[in-house]
Amino acid sequence: MNKAIRRFKWYDFLWIWSIVYFALGFFNIMFAWLGMIDFLVPIVIAAIKGDKFFCNKLCGRGQLLHHIGTTCKCSRNKPTPRWMVSKWFRYGFLIFFLAMFGVMVFQTWMVASGAASLKEAVRLLWAFDVPWGWTYRGGVLPDWVAQFAFGFYSIMLTSTLIGLVVTVLFKPRSWCVFCPMGTMTQLICRLRNRSALKRAEASDGAEAVPEGAKDAVTGSDTEASSDQDAIQPIRQESAEQS
Repeated sequence: MNKAIRRFKWYDFLWIWSIVYFALGFFNIMFAWLGMIDFLVPIVIAAIKGDKFFCNKLCGRGQLLHHIGTTCKCSRNKPTPRWMVSKWFRYGFLIFFLAMFGVMVFQTWMVASGAASLKEAVRLLWAFDVPWGWTYRGGVLPDWVAQFAFGFYSIMLTSTLIGLVVTVLFKPRSWCVFCPMGTMTQLICRLRNRSALKRAEASDGAEAVPEGAKDAVTGSDTEASSDQDAIQPIRQESAEQS
């Protein structure tokens, strides 16, 4: 029993952070700003390390979906549909996600400039406004700060609800296949590793090349090969379950 406990790492419990985050935002919307940690950290790690360490180890949402699907046995554990794994769907969903993020930033700018008033509501699935006024009582901070919080909390809650749906219908971490942050960090890793390979070639191999960089860059960009990183969490999960 002691050996089993020692195998756990501190980041194995980050799924608790996801629950705490939504609970805090439920009572005070300003805590939604903490979600920027999950937005910026994976980008920084991908840019510096050139890998998806955040997705595979530090993503509290992925861990939460895993526990809901496996520990709580709330998943049908069906194979993830091929169209959901396809490149066009993942990139299309990333573009849609960035567009919605841009709309949120624009709404925040409108409030900051005085062209619009604060809208105290959370928008679910980018279509349904849910009154959320009890979470904000005003204060010393300007209204645009609260507007950004409402918008960002909407994005975080909506994406989590989508993740829960695909967890129930398919494998527990099917969301990880088309997660916008996962797709974005994968692109960043490719660009970084491609740059490392070019520098190594220019110096006749004198410069060290990150491990796995060549495979990440030179692999064909077909759906079957380009989704290896995105599917990795699900494959690890399947190996654990077997």
